[in-house]
Amino acid sequence: MSRYIIYILSIILLINLSCSNTNKKPAVSKEEDKTKMINNYIEKAKDDLLSEEQRISNLNNALFWSIKLPENREKRVILLEIGYLYYGLKKYDKFKKTNDLTLLLSKKTKDSFGIAKSYSNIGSYYETQSSKDSAFYNYINADKIYSKMNKKYPDDHGIPLFNMAIIQRSFKDYVGSEANMINAIEQFKESNNFLYLNFCYNYLGVLSKDVGMYEEAIENYQNALDYAKKLERGKYMEIQALNNIGVVFKDQKLYNKAIEYYERAINYEGLAKKNPRFHARLLDNIAYARFLSGETKGILDSFNIALGIRDSINDKSGLITSNLHLAEYYDTIGVDSTANKYASYARDVAQSVNSKKDLLKSLLLLKDVSPENEGLVYANQYIALNDSLQNQERLSRDKFARIRFETDEIAEQNQQISRENEILIIAILGLTALFLLGYIIFRQQQSNKELLFAQTQQEANQEIYRLLLNQQIKLEEGRKLEQQRMSEELHDGVLGRLFGVRLSLDGINQRANDGFTEARNKYIDELKDIEKEIRLISHDLSSETLPSDVAYIDAVENLISDLCEVNNINFEFNNDEEIDWEVIDDQKKVNLFRILQESLQNIFKHSGAKSIKINFDYIEDKINLTILDDGIGFNSTKVKKGIGLKNITSRVSQMSGVVQFLSNKSTGTRVSVSVPV
Repeated sequence: MSRYIIYILSIILLINLSCSNTNKKPAVSKEEDKTKMINNYIEKAKDDLLSEEQRISNLNNALFWSIKLPENREKRVILLEIGYLYYGLKKYDKFKKTNDLTLLLSKKTKDSFGIAKSYSNIGSYYETQSSKDSAFYNYINADKIYSKMNKKYPDDHGIPLFNMAIIQRSFKDYVGSEANMINAIEQFKESNNFLYLNFCYNYLGVLSKDVGMYEEAIENYQNALDYAKKLERGKYMEIQALNNIGVVFKDQKLYNKAIEYYERAINYEGLAKKNPRFHARLLDNIAYARFLSGETKGILDSFNIALGIRDSINDKSGLITSNLHLAEYYDTIGVDSTANKYASYARDVAQSVNSKKDLLKSLLLLKDVSPENEGLVYANQYIALNDSLQNQERLSRDKFARIRFETDEIAEQNQQISRENEILIIAILGLTALFLLGYIIFRQQQSNKELLFAQTQQEANQEIYRLLLNQQIKLEEGRKLEQQRMSEELHDGVLGRLFGVRLSLDGINQRANDGFTEARNKYIDELKDIEKEIRLISHDLSSETLPSDVAYIDAVENLISDLCEVNNINFEFNNDEEIDWEVIDDQKKVNLFRILQESLQNIFKHSGAKSIKINFDYIEDKINLTILDDGIGFNSTKVKKGIGLKNITSRVSQMSGVVQFLSNKSTGTRVSVSVPV
């Protein structure tokens, strides 16, 4: 495929990815701001506490904005990270598309590492699709580029070599598999990557055992064991290496040595509880080695215990092995009917999981434990399947050899095709670009209109909120003026008159001597106390008594009071004093006000409630609004959301909050909204 065709496909891919995201994105001007926003989306996509849908949505947003970044290595780093996250979420098609973009970008910027990494990742994608030839082709391309970089990225280079070796072993290309695995080991030793060195030596041990080189197999497994011990959490890798060494000794018929290593592995603390699959394998391996050594006591019980564990955890691979061992055991003691039953079960499970190797073993056993006519049928099936597998393996080995040989030749042919079709491709590219440009302009105009509408709606909401606040402020000003007037009236009017009466009584006391002086003094003291009390009341009325955030809460309480009074419903309202409404964003206050208003209307229309309880609480930097009624309720899992509930959900989403509607028939309804400050 020519480079011009690749350019066309890349443009179409970019547009498809851009248009597939239906969420409207806010305008972002600075590249630095875009990068911060992308990193924020990526961090949310990594958050295991979020739902998978939310994580994928954040990842889609990160990809949308990363496409708009300048074409440089920083963009490549971001795209690779996004791709890995898609892979972890098993969104393999998105993983492939992201790495296609990374490959195109890396080729354009002549970024060798980016090209090699993209090829390696695309190879991993094809392995998830069981397309091993395509995976092998991409791994080869990655290997060739890494090889020219003089071990600059040993870990990254080792991975495609390791994966190629595994693919080659699956088709019994042992020579090619061993060569690539040794090359992978050289790379991982450069970076002291103990984890992958354990993997590599373990597979190298498997390769050696497959070709009958038992001493080399044990040496490789011992190396795997040594590297596992260097890992902080390498316990199960140690167990695996010990088990594999035991298998080699078993194949050499050194059964006591095999049992020694199996028992070393099975004695690891907590194995039975934490990894019953491996525990069952070791139990079965020990029993089989004892059986092969000629022991009989307790063998059947051990086989059955392992079978029971494997059946309880649905370990199909283990079930095949256990049933084959039991079939072999009953064949040895001459109970062919029971041996046939276990071998038939192993055959059926092997067919269900498409395990050709285990199917061959079961057919070979069935041939020996079945009546003569049936045995002949099984023998023919065994021969046909074995020949088919050998042909497939031979063809695959030839295919991989051709892939390696033809890689450079294909590249040269593509360059020739590119030169021959240059004019046609440029014309197609021009027409495509014009069409896409027109489409982009159209989409941009639509986006601008929707953005303008959203901005207008937001401004309207803010204006409504300001009007509500102004109205409440005016009411407060009226109250304060009335308080001031009452204060002045008490101080200048009533208090003055009382003072005059007291002076008159004092004058009478000074002139008169009629026996009532003591009584008049008592009333004069009473008047002084009244004057003092009136002064305190006057002072309290003239001072400021309301907190700075009373306007918003009064607006909320007035809304609740007015609506409940009209609808003849009792209410209880509580506001957490920890909430500083002055610092809360106006848009959030508008949204909370509207959510409360919409919820009350729903209660009045549908619930038949007699009382309502409304709370504002402040918990862990979040404002929680709870609206609880004692109405008839509804089945929240069956009732479709109307426009009111959708509006509430939309407003909560705008504030990055969460909302829950909890209700059942005859138990009332609870609306819970939680919004970060």
